[in-house]
Amino acid sequence: MNQHQVSFWRGDVGRLGPVELVVPALEAVSVADRSSRKGAMVTGENIPVSAFTGLPYGGRPRLARGRLSVAGQDAAFSRKTLRTSRGGRALRIWAVGREYRYREEGNRRHHVLERPESRIVMARSSWTDPRSISGTAHGAVDSVDISLAVLFEGVYTRNLSLRGALISAPGRLMDRLGD
Repeated sequence: MNQHQVSFWRGDVGRLGPVELVVPALEAVSVADRSSRKGAMVTGENIPVSAFTGLPYGGRPRLARGRLSVAGQDAAFSRKTLRTSRGGRALRIWAVGREYRYREEGNRRHHVLERPESRIVMARSSWTDPRSISGTAHGAVDSVDISLAVLFEGVYTRNLSLRGALISAPGRLMDRLGD
């Protein structure tokens, strides 16, 4: 039997109560895809379930060939891989009738999820193996915003910065050659 290390973070989000992030989340990946995909999933008492699956990297799903669902609905995302600025490389997300941007801010341990009405700044205690994940909400933040912000802390997003993209380029090239 193949053992997998499962990481999870659990905490309370004010009036919304408990929230949990699980990586890899086996529930998010079909049995047939478990050898080739990893998943991350957010659940909570008053937080909609969000899940992301993608090609694996270090036990986390990558953006490559990723699939996103938010509150039981398929969601879409895209990014411009040839841009050099963090803002230009930001992930654009369309979920539950909203458009978001998710980007690295400051360094690889800090990210921002934003839409016109809200902004959530997330921080990890460490890039590779964080003991804690925290966030600060600004504006009209709701449970969907929180679910997405927490979810992407479980996804390998290092290539949202130019330096991270250069570091991960050999792996992406190998993926394309394998197709």
